[in-house]
Amino acid sequence: MAGYVLAVDQGTTSTRAILFSSSLSVIAVAQQEFRQHFPEPGWVEHDPEDLWATTVSTVNEVLARADVRAADIAALGITNQRETTVVWDRKTGRAIHNAIVWQDRRTAERCAALKKEGIEPLVSERTGLIVDPYFSGTKIAWILDRVEGARAAAERGELAFGTVDSFLLWRMTGGKVHATDATNASRSMIYDIRTGAFDRDLMNAVGVPESVLPEVKDSSGHFGTTEAHLFGAPIKVCGIAGDQQAAVVGQACFRPGMMKVTYGTGAFALLNIGDEPVASKNRLLTTVAYQLNGKRTYAIEGAIFVAGSAVQWLRDGLGIIKHASETQALAAQADPHQKVYLVPAFTGLGAPYWEPEARGVLTGITRGTGRAELARATLESVGYQTHDLYDAMRADWSGDSETVLRVDGGMVRDDWTMQFLADVLDAPVDRPQIIETTALGAAYLAGLAAGVCPSPEEFGKHWKLDRRFTPAMEGSLRGEKLKGWAEAIGRTRR
Repeated sequence: MAGYVLAVDQGTTSTRAILFSSSLSVIAVAQQEFRQHFPEPGWVEHDPEDLWATTVSTVNEVLARADVRAADIAALGITNQRETTVVWDRKTGRAIHNAIVWQDRRTAERCAALKKEGIEPLVSERTGLIVDPYFSGTKIAWILDRVEGARAAAERGELAFGTVDSFLLWRMTGGKVHATDATNASRSMIYDIRTGAFDRDLMNAVGVPESVLPEVKDSSGHFGTTEAHLFGAPIKVCGIAGDQQAAVVGQACFRPGMMKVTYGTGAFALLNIGDEPVASKNRLLTTVAYQLNGKRTYAIEGAIFVAGSAVQWLRDGLGIIKHASETQALAAQADPHQKVYLVPAFTGLGAPYWEPEARGVLTGITRGTGRAELARATLESVGYQTHDLYDAMRADWSGDSETVLRVDGGMVRDDWTMQFLADVLDAPVDRPQIIETTALGAAYLAGLAAGVCPSPEEFGKHWKLDRRFTPAMEGSLRGEKLKGWAEAIGRTRR
């Protein structure tokens, strides 16, 4: 059997294709950025043709780099930017409007109206989400209501909706398959995560006709086969998962109590809670972590809006560093007696606070505060925000298992930040050898369905640790630091 596995990682700013061996070692990578569209303040769009073109191009590029033929690929997996919404014509395959990106806030008024109508308790009960423009449901309705003739066309069965995975799958299979997986469906605000089906009451409330919705499948399984002319030979598409859930799989967080945090521009934390969904009491989200063999595994999720982008602010906004890599050495040089805190609420506070109107606060500065102290406060803010999520998640889920925290994403290369994270959490933090776990998760799901990769249990055994960071901070100092952070948060929320 052909032993290679291919992952398409379609993200918010770029598309990547990663070729893995059957043992899931990286063979080659190709990446292309694409244009962002901001037609109005708070609106973010992508041209779906850009998403498609970069997908085809990067796949062909990575095959050429590795000198591997499409016929040698056992399976292809797709992972995607979640919630980003595409509506297209079933006959032509062309989108009727630009993709509305997950960051887009254009449906805020509609969401406010839905809350006034009293729909949010039902949304939370059935979907595990809150009513927010972040999710796909109100984006679909907006397109159908704003594009001339779209709602009528949808009622006639002429249009299809999909998150980016579904759109790419449709195009790859020449329009033969209209499907998604449970992780992406669970981000729509109209999908019942307990029954595993789109909910008619919520569809009616939000304004989404059943005719546009995709079939929902397992995260690992046969979705379809790519058309031969795209890559030189047909390739089986055997895995799909939203990017954060794909990272859960790539980190082998298959047991309840296992938690992953992906640190990028922001940070996303998901805690595996097993096969029973738990309603959050702390304004966190309950979502599908993955679905295998018809069985759903659930996670509690929290989002930090600003993580790596705070370091970018030091570089681009304040100009006190030239490269992000400088912050680690600066933080290590900072005066430990200065109690400087940065709450980077540049776009509001995410979970567990959900304060969209909050703005950033810098406290404790003195005449002696300089670049080093600002760098340290910025990196520490990532640890403090993670601590708040960690505590909220543990309060929501009272499982007996000890929490295992695995980290990935660009920021985890910074040893100083990861050590502070372990210290402030008072828990070990595990950094894997492969930190690009989103693509790894998509590849594993595809390889599992194709018979190339082992069972989740066996895959978990092959997860490789790069370094474990263990707590080394005195409890009294930790308590003092957390008290100062709580005071800074209080100033932010006033």
